[in-house]
Amino acid sequence: MKKYWIAVAVGAVVFGVVAYRHARTVEVVSNNLVVLRPQAQSELGAAQAGAAAKDLNAGHPFLDTSVLKPPAGAKVAIYEFEDLECPACARAFPLVHAAAARYKIPLERHDYPWFFHIWSMDAAITARYIQDKISPQLADEFRGDVFAGQQQIASKDDLNRFTARWFQAHGQTMPFVMDAGGSCRLEVELDRALGDRIGVRSTPCIFVVTQNRWVAVPYSSIGELDRFIDAALAESGGKAATAS
Repeated sequence: MKKYWIAVAVGAVVFGVVAYRHARTVEVVSNNLVVLRPQAQSELGAAQAGAAAKDLNAGHPFLDTSVLKPPAGAKVAIYEFEDLECPACARAFPLVHAAAARYKIPLERHDYPWFFHIWSMDAAITARYIQDKISPQLADEFRGDVFAGQQQIASKDDLNRFTARWFQAHGQTMPFVMDAGGSCRLEVELDRALGDRIGVRSTPCIFVVTQNRWVAVPYSSIGELDRFIDAALAESGGKAATAS
């Protein structure tokens, strides 16, 4: 019995040391990314750490980008990975959708709910249910309304009340069990797996893609999304948007 308690004490000390070192090197930033603390960033070099401070994807090379292509028949497209509980995604949502509409290019949107967010997976499943069972346009409206109402959604119960009101306001019948068969959850999980395959490290993760290459749009440059699209269209022989 004495040996048992000695082993427990040693284990607790080891765990505490590991946890302390982990706490000194990583933190959650903007509710959507685990990044290195300044002590660990210094090991990466000042330039790389400075870039990471501006754009959370910086300093992390993408992995398999072979899927980043426009859909058939399109020369340019926007690829986006988003989390419905992510404040940065809420700010990017109207800008990305407006650019896609203005240039009349496809928006290849993917869910990437972070595991440490409370309700983002449930919201993504509901959006996918609306997309599959009702209409893609209404699903986009739901996503936009969730982003706009983020500050009022602090728990799964809040999300359920929000969703019930939303279905009623849009003349839709909310199912007693959302996605009872699990097909919508599977679609969301496949989206997240695709993001992991590409190497998504933060949300929103936005690319402008052509048949020949892709460009990651830094979050700090989201207001300049038109510039990235113009360059892609010029490169691929597409047509720029006209001013309205």
